[in-house]
Amino acid sequence: MTERDDERESSEGGDAGGGRAGRGAAGGGRVRRGLSAALRFTSLRLRLMLVFGMVALTAAVAVSGIAYWLNREAVLTRTQGAALNDFRQEMGSRAGELPARPTAGELRHAANQMATSSQHYEVLLLVGEDGGAPAIGGSDVKAFALDDVPSSLREAVDKEQPLTSTNRSPYHLYWQRVTIADTPYLVAGTRLIGGGPSGYMLKSLEPEEKDLNSLAWSLAIATALALIGAALIAQAAATTVLRPVHRLGAAAKRLGEGKLDTRLQVSGTDELAELSRTFNRAAQALEKRVAEMSARDEASRRFVADMSHELRTPLTAITAVTEVLEEELDAETGSVDPMIEPAVRIVVSETRRLNNLVENLMEVTRFDAGTARLVLDDVDIADQITACIDVRAWLDAVELDAERGIMAQVDPRRLDVILANLIGNALKHGGSPVRVAVRTDAGDGTGRGDVLIEVRDHGPGIPAEVLPHVFDRFYKASASRPRSDGSGLGLSIALENAHIHGGEITAANSDEGGAVFTLRLPRDVSEADVAGDGRQGGAR
Repeated sequence: MTERDDERESSEGGDAGGGRAGRGAAGGGRVRRGLSAALRFTSLRLRLMLVFGMVALTAAVAVSGIAYWLNREAVLTRTQGAALNDFRQEMGSRAGELPARPTAGELRHAANQMATSSQHYEVLLLVGEDGGAPAIGGSDVKAFALDDVPSSLREAVDKEQPLTSTNRSPYHLYWQRVTIADTPYLVAGTRLIGGGPSGYMLKSLEPEEKDLNSLAWSLAIATALALIGAALIAQAAATTVLRPVHRLGAAAKRLGEGKLDTRLQVSGTDELAELSRTFNRAAQALEKRVAEMSARDEASRRFVADMSHELRTPLTAITAVTEVLEEELDAETGSVDPMIEPAVRIVVSETRRLNNLVENLMEVTRFDAGTARLVLDDVDIADQITACIDVRAWLDAVELDAERGIMAQVDPRRLDVILANLIGNALKHGGSPVRVAVRTDAGDGTGRGDVLIEVRDHGPGIPAEVLPHVFDRFYKASASRPRSDGSGLGLSIALENAHIHGGEITAANSDEGGAVFTLRLPRDVSEADVAGDGRQGGAR
Protein backbone atom coordinates (compact mmCIF):
# COMPACT_ATOMS: atom_id res chain seq x y z
CA MET A 1 0.00 0.00 0.00
CA THR A 2 1.32 3.48 -0.90
CA GLU A 3 1.96 6.01 1.85
CA ARG A 4 1.91 9.10 -0.36
CA ASP A 5 -0.05 10.00 -3.49
CA ASP A 6 1.30 12.35 -6.16
CA GLU A 7 -1.29 13.36 -8.75
CA ARG A 8 -0.03 14.63 -12.06
CA GLU A 9 -2.31 15.78 -14.89
CA SER A 10 -1.33 14.52 -18.30
CA SER A 11 -0.55 16.65 -21.33
CA GLU A 12 -3.61 15.17 -23.02
CA GLY A 13 -5.93 16.77 -20.50
CA GLY A 14 -4.12 20.07 -20.77
CA ASP A 15 -4.30 20.00 -24.55
CA ALA A 16 -8.03 19.40 -24.48
CA GLY A 17 -8.62 22.46 -22.34
CA GLY A 18 -6.09 24.47 -24.29
CA GLY A 19 -7.83 23.59 -27.56
CA ARG A 20 -11.11 24.95 -26.29
CA ALA A 21 -9.37 28.09 -25.03
CA GLY A 22 -7.61 28.54 -28.37
CA ARG A 23 -10.86 28.22 -30.29
CA GLY A 24 -12.50 30.69 -27.91
CA ALA A 25 -9.66 33.18 -28.39
CA ALA A 26 -9.85 32.83 -32.19
CA GLY A 27 -13.62 33.31 -32.12
CA GLY A 28 -13.23 36.35 -29.87
CA GLY A 29 -10.66 37.81 -32.27
CA ARG A 30 -13.05 37.41 -35.22
CA VAL A 31 -15.85 39.04 -33.24
CA ARG A 32 -13.62 41.97 -32.29
CA ARG A 33 -12.51 42.46 -35.90
CA GLY A 34 -16.13 42.35 -37.05
CA LEU A 35 -17.16 44.90 -34.44
CA SER A 36 -14.24 47.16 -35.38
CA ALA A 37 -15.39 47.10 -39.01
CA ALA A 38 -19.00 47.78 -38.01
CA LEU A 39 -17.99 50.79 -35.90
CA ARG A 40 -16.83 52.53 -39.06
CA PHE A 41 -20.49 53.24 -39.91
CA THR A 42 -21.55 56.84 -39.44
CA SER A 43 -24.94 56.12 -37.87
CA LEU A 44 -24.86 57.14 -34.23
CA ARG A 45 -27.71 54.76 -33.43
CA LEU A 46 -25.83 51.84 -34.95
CA ARG A 47 -22.64 52.76 -33.14
CA LEU A 48 -24.46 52.97 -29.80
CA MET A 49 -26.04 49.58 -30.39
CA LEU A 50 -22.71 48.06 -31.38
CA VAL A 51 -20.97 49.48 -28.32
CA PHE A 52 -23.70 48.17 -26.04
CA GLY A 53 -23.59 44.81 -27.79
CA MET A 54 -19.81 44.60 -27.62
CA VAL A 55 -19.78 45.38 -23.89
CA ALA A 56 -22.58 42.89 -23.22
CA LEU A 57 -20.93 40.21 -25.36
CA THR A 58 -17.54 40.73 -23.72
CA ALA A 59 -19.06 40.56 -20.24
CA ALA A 60 -21.21 37.53 -21.09
CA VAL A 61 -18.34 35.64 -22.72
CA ALA A 62 -16.02 36.44 -19.82
CA VAL A 63 -18.56 35.37 -17.19
CA SER A 64 -19.53 32.25 -19.17
CA GLY A 65 -15.90 31.30 -19.73
CA ILE A 66 -15.03 31.69 -16.07
CA ALA A 67 -18.15 29.80 -14.99
CA TYR A 68 -17.44 26.98 -17.44
CA TRP A 69 -13.81 26.69 -16.38
CA LEU A 70 -14.67 26.67 -12.66
CA ASN A 71 -17.43 24.10 -13.12
CA ARG A 72 -15.23 21.95 -15.34
CA GLU A 73 -12.44 21.88 -12.81
CA ALA A 74 -14.85 21.24 -9.98
CA VAL A 75 -16.61 18.36 -11.79
CA LEU A 76 -13.42 16.69 -12.98
CA THR A 77 -11.61 17.17 -9.68
CA ARG A 78 -14.52 15.73 -7.73
CA THR A 79 -14.96 12.78 -10.09
CA GLN A 80 -11.32 11.85 -10.35
CA GLY A 81 -10.75 12.45 -6.65
CA ALA A 82 -13.52 10.04 -5.72
CA ALA A 83 -12.34 7.46 -8.25
CA LEU A 84 -8.67 7.67 -7.18
CA ASN A 85 -9.50 7.41 -3.49
CA ASP A 86 -11.72 4.42 -4.12
CA PHE A 87 -9.05 2.80 -6.33
CA ARG A 88 -6.41 3.38 -3.67
CA GLN A 89 -8.57 1.73 -1.01
CA GLU A 90 -9.43 -1.21 -3.26
CA MET A 91 -5.77 -1.75 -4.03
CA GLY A 92 -4.99 -1.86 -0.34
CA SER A 93 -7.85 -4.19 0.57
CA ARG A 94 -8.33 -6.44 -2.50
CA ALA A 95 -4.92 -6.53 -4.16
CA GLY A 96 -3.14 -6.53 -0.82
CA GLU A 97 -4.81 -9.88 0.09
CA LEU A 98 -3.37 -11.64 -2.95
CA PRO A 99 -0.50 -14.14 -2.50
CA ALA A 100 3.04 -13.12 -3.41
CA ARG A 101 2.87 -14.98 -6.75
CA PRO A 102 -0.83 -14.84 -7.75
CA THR A 103 -2.14 -16.64 -10.79
CA ALA A 104 -3.99 -15.01 -13.64
CA GLY A 105 -7.28 -16.35 -12.30
CA GLU A 106 -6.64 -14.86 -8.83
CA LEU A 107 -5.75 -11.54 -10.44
CA ARG A 108 -8.91 -11.61 -12.53
CA HIS A 109 -11.06 -12.43 -9.49
CA ALA A 110 -9.56 -9.57 -7.50
CA ALA A 111 -9.98 -7.19 -10.45
CA ASN A 112 -13.64 -8.15 -10.77
CA GLN A 113 -14.21 -7.50 -7.09
CA MET A 114 -12.50 -4.09 -7.40
CA ALA A 115 -14.58 -3.20 -10.49
CA THR A 116 -17.81 -3.67 -8.54
CA SER A 117 -17.05 -0.41 -6.77
CA SER A 118 -19.56 2.41 -6.83
CA GLN A 119 -17.19 4.45 -9.03
CA HIS A 120 -17.76 2.15 -12.04
CA TYR A 121 -14.26 1.73 -13.44
CA GLU A 122 -12.41 -1.15 -15.05
CA VAL A 123 -9.37 -2.70 -13.31
CA LEU A 124 -6.27 -4.40 -14.64
CA LEU A 125 -3.83 -6.21 -12.31
CA LEU A 126 -0.47 -7.70 -13.32
CA VAL A 127 2.63 -9.16 -11.70
CA GLY A 128 6.01 -10.32 -12.94
CA GLU A 129 6.90 -7.42 -15.27
CA ASP A 130 10.49 -7.45 -13.96
CA GLY A 131 11.29 -10.63 -15.88
CA GLY A 132 9.48 -13.26 -17.87
CA ALA A 133 5.88 -13.19 -19.04
CA PRO A 134 3.68 -11.19 -16.66
CA ALA A 135 0.49 -12.62 -15.19
CA ILE A 136 -2.43 -10.32 -16.08
CA GLY A 137 -5.97 -10.31 -14.85
CA GLY A 138 -8.62 -7.78 -15.69
CA SER A 139 -12.27 -7.11 -15.02
CA ASP A 140 -12.98 -6.78 -18.77
CA VAL A 141 -10.05 -7.37 -21.11
CA LYS A 142 -12.10 -6.15 -24.08
CA ALA A 143 -12.89 -2.82 -22.44
CA PHE A 144 -9.48 -2.34 -20.78
CA ALA A 145 -6.19 -3.88 -21.93
CA LEU A 146 -2.61 -3.14 -21.06
CA ASP A 147 -2.12 -1.36 -24.40
CA ASP A 148 -4.66 1.25 -23.26
CA VAL A 149 -2.31 2.37 -20.50
CA PRO A 150 0.10 5.11 -21.71
CA SER A 151 3.68 3.94 -21.63
CA SER A 152 4.72 7.07 -19.72
CA LEU A 153 2.22 6.19 -16.97
CA ARG A 154 3.51 2.59 -16.77
CA GLU A 155 7.08 3.80 -16.51
CA ALA A 156 6.14 6.20 -13.71
CA VAL A 157 4.23 3.50 -11.82
CA ASP A 158 7.07 0.94 -12.04
CA LYS A 159 9.83 3.38 -11.22
CA GLU A 160 11.04 3.06 -7.66
CA GLN A 161 11.64 6.40 -6.03
CA PRO A 162 14.56 6.86 -3.62
CA LEU A 163 13.54 7.29 -0.01
CA THR A 164 14.31 10.68 1.49
CA SER A 165 13.15 12.77 4.38
CA THR A 166 10.40 14.15 2.17
CA ASN A 167 9.68 10.92 0.27
CA ARG A 168 8.85 7.97 2.49
CA SER A 169 7.33 5.69 -0.15
CA PRO A 170 9.11 4.11 -3.14
CA TYR A 171 5.92 3.90 -5.21
CA HIS A 172 3.09 6.40 -5.81
CA LEU A 173 -0.27 6.71 -7.44
CA TYR A 174 -0.20 8.38 -10.88
CA TRP A 175 -3.03 9.33 -13.26
CA GLN A 176 -3.66 10.76 -16.70
CA ARG A 177 -6.65 11.89 -18.75
CA VAL A 178 -6.70 10.26 -22.17
CA THR A 179 -9.07 9.98 -25.11
CA ILE A 180 -9.88 6.57 -26.53
CA ALA A 181 -12.21 6.36 -29.55
CA ASP A 182 -13.34 9.97 -28.98
CA THR A 183 -14.32 9.20 -25.40
CA PRO A 184 -12.49 10.84 -22.47
CA TYR A 185 -11.12 8.52 -19.77
CA LEU A 186 -9.24 8.74 -16.51
CA VAL A 187 -6.35 6.25 -16.30
CA ALA A 188 -4.57 5.71 -12.99
CA GLY A 189 -1.97 3.23 -11.77
CA THR A 190 0.03 2.30 -8.70
CA ARG A 191 2.13 -0.55 -7.32
CA LEU A 192 1.90 -2.18 -3.94
CA ILE A 193 4.86 -1.76 -1.69
CA GLY A 194 6.73 -4.95 -0.91
CA GLY A 195 6.51 -6.67 -4.28
CA GLY A 196 2.76 -6.81 -4.71
CA PRO A 197 0.96 -6.53 -8.06
CA SER A 198 0.66 -3.37 -10.10
CA GLY A 199 -2.86 -2.12 -10.61
CA TYR A 200 -4.41 0.13 -13.24
CA MET A 201 -7.92 1.56 -13.45
CA LEU A 202 -9.85 3.04 -16.41
CA LYS A 203 -12.84 5.28 -15.67
CA SER A 204 -14.99 6.81 -18.39
CA LEU A 205 -15.52 10.59 -18.11
CA GLU A 206 -18.28 10.60 -20.76
CA PRO A 207 -21.07 11.48 -18.27
CA GLU A 208 -19.05 14.43 -17.00
CA GLU A 209 -18.33 15.50 -20.59
CA LYS A 210 -22.06 15.44 -21.39
CA ASP A 211 -22.80 17.49 -18.29
CA LEU A 212 -20.11 20.00 -19.28
CA ASN A 213 -21.44 20.19 -22.85
CA SER A 214 -24.92 20.86 -21.51
CA LEU A 215 -23.45 23.56 -19.31
CA ALA A 216 -21.62 25.08 -22.29
CA TRP A 217 -24.84 25.15 -24.33
CA SER A 218 -26.69 26.75 -21.43
CA LEU A 219 -24.01 29.40 -21.08
CA ALA A 220 -24.06 30.03 -24.87
CA ILE A 221 -27.84 30.49 -24.79
CA ALA A 222 -27.48 32.82 -21.82
CA THR A 223 -24.83 34.81 -23.73
CA ALA A 224 -27.11 35.09 -26.77
CA LEU A 225 -30.01 36.24 -24.58
CA ALA A 226 -27.73 38.77 -22.91
CA LEU A 227 -26.69 40.06 -26.34
CA ILE A 228 -30.32 40.38 -27.45
CA GLY A 229 -31.19 42.14 -24.22
CA ALA A 230 -28.26 44.50 -24.68
CA ALA A 231 -29.43 45.28 -28.24
CA LEU A 232 -32.91 46.10 -26.96
CA ILE A 233 -31.51 48.27 -24.19
CA ALA A 234 -29.19 49.97 -26.69
CA GLN A 235 -32.14 50.61 -29.01
CA ALA A 236 -34.10 52.19 -26.18
CA ALA A 237 -31.10 54.22 -25.04
CA ALA A 238 -30.31 55.33 -28.60
CA THR A 239 -33.91 56.41 -29.12
CA THR A 240 -33.86 58.36 -25.88
CA VAL A 241 -30.55 60.03 -26.73
CA LEU A 242 -31.10 60.59 -30.44
CA ARG A 243 -34.62 62.01 -30.29
CA PRO A 244 -33.35 65.38 -28.95
CA VAL A 245 -30.48 65.23 -31.43
CA HIS A 246 -32.91 64.72 -34.32
CA ARG A 247 -35.05 67.61 -33.08
CA LEU A 248 -31.92 69.75 -32.86
CA GLY A 249 -30.91 68.77 -36.41
CA ALA A 250 -34.38 69.60 -37.77
CA ALA A 251 -34.35 72.93 -35.96
CA ALA A 252 -30.90 73.74 -37.33
CA LYS A 253 -32.13 72.91 -40.84
CA ARG A 254 -35.13 75.23 -40.45
CA LEU A 255 -32.82 77.91 -39.11
CA GLY A 256 -30.56 77.48 -42.13
CA GLU A 257 -33.61 77.88 -44.40
CA GLY A 258 -34.20 81.32 -42.94
CA LYS A 259 -36.84 80.51 -40.30
CA LEU A 260 -35.11 82.48 -37.59
CA ASP A 261 -38.01 82.15 -35.13
CA THR A 262 -37.26 78.43 -34.72
CA ARG A 263 -36.94 77.39 -31.08
CA LEU A 264 -36.61 74.07 -29.25
CA GLN A 265 -38.78 72.96 -26.38
CA VAL A 266 -36.46 72.39 -23.42
CA SER A 267 -37.14 69.98 -20.56
CA GLY A 268 -34.74 68.50 -18.06
CA THR A 269 -31.33 69.51 -16.79
CA ASP A 270 -29.02 67.11 -18.60
CA GLU A 271 -26.39 67.93 -21.23
CA LEU A 272 -28.86 67.62 -24.12
CA ALA A 273 -31.22 70.06 -22.42
CA GLU A 274 -28.34 72.49 -21.96
CA LEU A 275 -27.47 72.05 -25.65
CA SER A 276 -31.06 72.91 -26.57
CA ARG A 277 -30.93 76.03 -24.40
CA THR A 278 -27.67 77.04 -26.06
CA PHE A 279 -29.28 76.56 -29.48
CA ASN A 280 -32.25 78.72 -28.46
CA ARG A 281 -29.97 81.47 -27.20
CA ALA A 282 -27.90 81.33 -30.40
CA ALA A 283 -31.07 81.39 -32.56
CA GLN A 284 -32.44 84.34 -30.61
CA ALA A 285 -29.17 86.25 -30.94
CA LEU A 286 -29.01 85.43 -34.65
CA GLU A 287 -32.59 86.55 -35.21
CA LYS A 288 -31.87 89.82 -33.43
CA ARG A 289 -28.66 90.37 -35.37
CA VAL A 290 -30.30 89.58 -38.72
CA ALA A 291 -33.19 91.89 -37.91
CA GLU A 292 -30.74 94.68 -37.10
CA MET A 293 -28.77 94.03 -40.28
CA SER A 294 -31.97 93.89 -42.34
CA ALA A 295 -33.10 97.20 -40.84
CA ARG A 296 -29.74 98.80 -41.60
CA ASP A 297 -29.76 97.31 -45.10
CA GLU A 298 -33.28 98.58 -45.71
CA ALA A 299 -32.30 102.00 -44.40
CA SER A 300 -29.27 102.01 -46.71
CA ARG A 301 -31.40 101.06 -49.70
CA ARG A 302 -33.96 103.68 -48.84
CA PHE A 303 -31.21 106.25 -48.44
CA VAL A 304 -29.70 105.39 -51.83
CA ALA A 305 -33.11 105.46 -53.48
CA ASP A 306 -34.08 108.76 -51.85
CA MET A 307 -30.69 110.26 -52.63
CA SER A 308 -30.95 109.17 -56.25
CA HIS A 309 -34.41 110.66 -56.59
CA GLU A 310 -33.36 113.86 -54.86
CA LEU A 311 -30.35 114.19 -57.13
CA ARG A 312 -32.38 113.83 -60.31
CA THR A 313 -34.02 117.24 -60.03
CA PRO A 314 -30.83 119.32 -59.64
CA LEU A 315 -29.06 117.04 -62.11
CA THR A 316 -31.73 117.73 -64.68
CA ALA A 317 -31.09 121.44 -64.35
CA ILE A 318 -27.34 121.00 -64.33
CA THR A 319 -27.52 118.73 -67.37
CA ALA A 320 -29.53 121.33 -69.27
CA VAL A 321 -26.94 124.00 -68.44
CA THR A 322 -24.05 121.74 -69.40
CA GLU A 323 -25.74 120.93 -72.71
CA VAL A 324 -25.91 124.65 -73.45
CA LEU A 325 -22.27 125.08 -72.47
CA GLU A 326 -21.32 122.09 -74.65
CA GLU A 327 -23.15 123.63 -77.61
CA GLU A 328 -21.28 126.88 -77.02
CA LEU A 329 -18.00 124.95 -76.96
CA ASP A 330 -18.82 123.31 -80.27
CA ALA A 331 -20.09 126.52 -81.86
CA GLU A 332 -17.92 128.13 -84.49
CA THR A 333 -18.34 131.58 -82.96
CA GLY A 334 -16.13 130.59 -80.04
CA SER A 335 -18.12 132.55 -77.48
CA VAL A 336 -16.54 130.67 -74.56
CA ASP A 337 -13.42 132.24 -73.10
CA PRO A 338 -10.43 130.00 -73.95
CA MET A 339 -9.18 130.39 -70.39
CA ILE A 340 -12.24 128.65 -68.93
CA GLU A 341 -12.81 126.21 -71.79
CA PRO A 342 -10.96 123.30 -70.04
CA ALA A 343 -12.98 123.86 -66.89
CA VAL A 344 -16.22 123.87 -68.88
CA ARG A 345 -15.32 120.59 -70.56
CA ILE A 346 -14.53 119.02 -67.18
CA VAL A 347 -17.90 120.19 -65.84
CA VAL A 348 -19.69 118.74 -68.87
CA SER A 349 -17.83 115.39 -68.57
CA GLU A 350 -18.33 115.05 -64.82
CA THR A 351 -21.99 116.03 -65.08
CA ARG A 352 -22.54 113.30 -67.66
CA ARG A 353 -20.67 110.83 -65.42
CA LEU A 354 -22.71 111.87 -62.37
CA ASN A 355 -25.92 111.50 -64.32
CA ASN A 356 -24.94 107.93 -65.37
CA LEU A 357 -24.05 107.09 -61.77
CA VAL A 358 -27.44 108.27 -60.49
CA GLU A 359 -29.24 106.30 -63.18
CA ASN A 360 -27.23 103.19 -62.24
CA LEU A 361 -27.98 103.66 -58.55
CA MET A 362 -31.68 103.96 -59.25
CA GLU A 363 -31.54 100.80 -61.35
CA VAL A 364 -29.76 98.97 -58.54
CA THR A 365 -32.39 100.06 -56.02
CA ARG A 366 -35.11 98.68 -58.31
CA PHE A 367 -33.39 95.30 -58.39
CA ASP A 368 -32.87 95.29 -54.63
CA ALA A 369 -36.47 96.25 -53.99
CA GLY A 370 -37.75 93.61 -56.41
CA THR A 371 -39.65 96.17 -58.46
CA ALA A 372 -37.70 95.69 -61.69
CA ARG A 373 -40.00 94.31 -64.40
CA LEU A 374 -39.63 93.37 -68.04
CA VAL A 375 -41.36 94.80 -71.07
CA LEU A 376 -41.08 91.88 -73.44
CA ASP A 377 -40.99 91.97 -77.20
CA ASP A 378 -39.93 89.62 -79.99
CA VAL A 379 -36.50 90.87 -81.03
CA ASP A 380 -34.06 89.86 -83.73
CA ILE A 381 -30.85 89.48 -81.75
CA ALA A 382 -28.58 90.48 -84.65
CA ASP A 383 -30.58 93.67 -85.25
CA GLN A 384 -30.50 94.50 -81.53
CA ILE A 385 -26.72 94.13 -81.36
CA THR A 386 -26.26 96.19 -84.55
CA ALA A 387 -28.44 98.97 -83.12
CA CYS A 388 -26.46 98.97 -79.86
CA ILE A 389 -23.14 99.23 -81.71
CA ASP A 390 -24.42 101.83 -84.18
CA VAL A 391 -25.88 104.23 -81.63
CA ARG A 392 -22.57 104.31 -79.75
CA ALA A 393 -20.42 104.62 -82.86
CA TRP A 394 -18.58 101.34 -82.30
CA LEU A 395 -18.99 99.98 -85.82
CA ASP A 396 -15.29 100.30 -86.62
CA ALA A 397 -14.16 98.64 -83.39
CA VAL A 398 -16.56 95.67 -83.19
CA GLU A 399 -16.82 92.59 -85.40
CA LEU A 400 -20.27 91.01 -85.46
CA ASP A 401 -20.76 87.32 -86.21
CA ALA A 402 -24.51 86.81 -86.06
CA GLU A 403 -27.11 85.44 -88.43
CA ARG A 404 -30.30 87.40 -88.80
CA GLY A 405 -33.52 85.66 -87.95
CA ILE A 406 -32.51 84.44 -84.46
CA MET A 407 -35.54 85.67 -82.53
CA ALA A 408 -35.93 85.88 -78.76
CA GLN A 409 -38.52 87.29 -76.41
CA VAL A 410 -36.64 89.86 -74.35
CA ASP A 411 -36.86 93.39 -72.99
CA PRO A 412 -35.07 95.45 -75.69
CA ARG A 413 -34.04 98.24 -73.31
CA ARG A 414 -32.53 95.88 -70.75
CA LEU A 415 -30.82 93.80 -73.45
CA ASP A 416 -29.31 97.03 -74.78
CA VAL A 417 -27.99 97.79 -71.28
CA ILE A 418 -26.41 94.34 -71.08
CA LEU A 419 -24.78 94.59 -74.51
CA ALA A 420 -23.58 98.14 -73.96
CA ASN A 421 -21.89 97.17 -70.68
CA LEU A 422 -20.27 94.01 -72.04
CA ILE A 423 -19.03 95.56 -75.31
CA GLY A 424 -18.01 98.83 -73.67
CA ASN A 425 -16.09 96.95 -70.96
CA ALA A 426 -14.30 94.89 -73.64
CA LEU A 427 -13.35 98.02 -75.61
CA LYS A 428 -12.15 99.85 -72.51
CA HIS A 429 -10.09 97.09 -70.89
CA GLY A 430 -9.36 94.67 -73.75
CA GLY A 431 -9.03 96.91 -76.74
CA SER A 432 -10.31 96.48 -80.25
CA PRO A 433 -11.14 94.56 -82.22
CA VAL A 434 -13.95 93.16 -80.09
CA ARG A 435 -15.77 90.20 -81.59
CA VAL A 436 -19.44 89.54 -80.82
CA ALA A 437 -20.78 86.11 -81.81
CA VAL A 438 -24.32 84.78 -81.55
CA ARG A 439 -25.33 81.14 -81.52
CA THR A 440 -28.21 79.02 -80.27
CA ASP A 441 -28.23 76.17 -77.81
CA ALA A 442 -30.73 73.36 -77.22
CA GLY A 443 -30.81 74.28 -73.54
CA ASP A 444 -32.18 71.76 -71.05
CA GLY A 445 -33.89 69.59 -73.65
CA THR A 446 -37.38 71.04 -73.08
CA GLY A 447 -37.51 72.50 -76.58
CA ARG A 448 -37.25 76.12 -75.46
CA GLY A 449 -33.57 76.58 -76.27
CA ASP A 450 -31.23 79.45 -75.37
CA VAL A 451 -29.44 82.25 -77.15
CA LEU A 452 -25.71 82.59 -76.41
CA ILE A 453 -23.96 85.89 -77.07
CA GLU A 454 -20.16 85.85 -76.70
CA VAL A 455 -18.19 89.08 -76.37
CA ARG A 456 -14.47 88.44 -76.90
CA ASP A 457 -11.64 90.97 -76.78
CA HIS A 458 -7.93 90.72 -77.64
CA GLY A 459 -6.51 92.24 -74.47
CA PRO A 460 -4.38 90.74 -71.72
CA GLY A 461 -7.34 88.95 -70.15
CA ILE A 462 -8.68 89.12 -66.62
CA PRO A 463 -6.25 88.43 -63.75
CA ALA A 464 -7.05 85.26 -61.84
CA GLU A 465 -7.56 87.13 -58.58
CA VAL A 466 -9.98 89.56 -60.26
CA LEU A 467 -12.06 87.00 -62.18
CA PRO A 468 -14.32 85.93 -59.24
CA HIS A 469 -15.19 89.61 -58.52
CA VAL A 470 -15.88 91.09 -61.96
CA PHE A 471 -19.65 91.19 -61.30
CA ASP A 472 -19.36 92.60 -57.76
CA ARG A 473 -20.80 96.04 -57.18
CA PHE A 474 -18.30 98.91 -57.06
CA TYR A 475 -15.43 96.48 -57.58
CA LYS A 476 -12.44 97.81 -59.50
CA ALA A 477 -9.42 95.77 -60.45
CA SER A 478 -6.92 98.50 -59.54
CA ALA A 479 -7.24 99.52 -55.91
CA SER A 480 -4.66 102.30 -56.43
CA ARG A 481 -7.01 104.03 -58.93
CA PRO A 482 -10.45 103.95 -57.28
CA ARG A 483 -11.63 106.90 -59.36
CA SER A 484 -12.13 106.09 -63.03
CA ASP A 485 -14.58 106.70 -65.81
CA GLY A 486 -16.75 103.82 -64.63
CA SER A 487 -18.85 103.48 -61.48
CA GLY A 488 -18.14 99.81 -60.88
CA LEU A 489 -21.84 99.01 -61.36
CA GLY A 490 -22.02 98.28 -65.09
CA LEU A 491 -21.30 94.55 -65.04
CA SER A 492 -23.37 94.11 -61.88
CA ILE A 493 -26.38 95.75 -63.55
CA ALA A 494 -25.80 93.65 -66.67
CA LEU A 495 -25.85 90.47 -64.57
CA GLU A 496 -29.06 91.52 -62.78
CA ASN A 497 -30.70 92.22 -66.13
CA ALA A 498 -29.67 88.76 -67.31
CA HIS A 499 -31.09 87.21 -64.14
CA ILE A 500 -34.42 88.97 -64.51
CA HIS A 501 -34.65 87.38 -67.97
CA GLY A 502 -33.91 83.98 -66.45
CA GLY A 503 -30.44 84.02 -67.99
CA GLU A 504 -26.82 84.16 -66.83
CA ILE A 505 -23.50 85.87 -67.65
CA THR A 506 -20.16 84.15 -67.19
CA ALA A 507 -16.64 85.54 -67.52
CA ALA A 508 -13.52 83.61 -68.48
CA ASN A 509 -10.17 83.95 -70.22
CA SER A 510 -9.74 82.56 -73.71
CA ASP A 511 -6.94 80.12 -74.48
CA GLU A 512 -6.11 82.33 -77.46
CA GLY A 513 -5.78 85.40 -75.26
CA GLY A 514 -8.25 88.00 -74.09
CA ALA A 515 -11.41 87.83 -72.00
CA VAL A 516 -14.69 86.20 -73.00
CA PHE A 517 -18.07 87.19 -71.55
CA THR A 518 -20.92 84.80 -72.40
CA LEU A 519 -24.54 85.89 -72.09
CA ARG A 520 -27.12 83.10 -72.03
CA LEU A 521 -30.79 84.06 -72.44
CA PRO A 522 -33.89 81.88 -72.92
CA ARG A 523 -35.56 82.46 -76.29
CA ASP A 524 -39.12 82.61 -74.94
CA VAL A 525 -39.53 83.98 -71.44
CA SER A 526 -43.09 83.42 -70.20
CA GLU A 527 -44.89 85.85 -67.96
CA ALA A 528 -44.64 83.40 -65.03
CA ASP A 529 -40.89 83.11 -65.49
CA VAL A 530 -40.55 86.88 -65.69
CA ALA A 531 -42.32 87.40 -62.39
CA GLY A 532 -40.34 84.70 -60.65
CA ASP A 533 -37.00 85.85 -62.05
CA GLY A 534 -37.85 89.41 -61.20
CA ARG A 535 -38.28 88.50 -57.59
CA GLN A 536 -35.03 86.56 -57.67
CA GLY A 537 -33.22 89.50 -59.15
CA GLY A 538 -34.60 91.79 -56.52
CA ALA A 539 -33.40 89.49 -53.75
CA ARG A 540 -29.81 89.53 -54.89
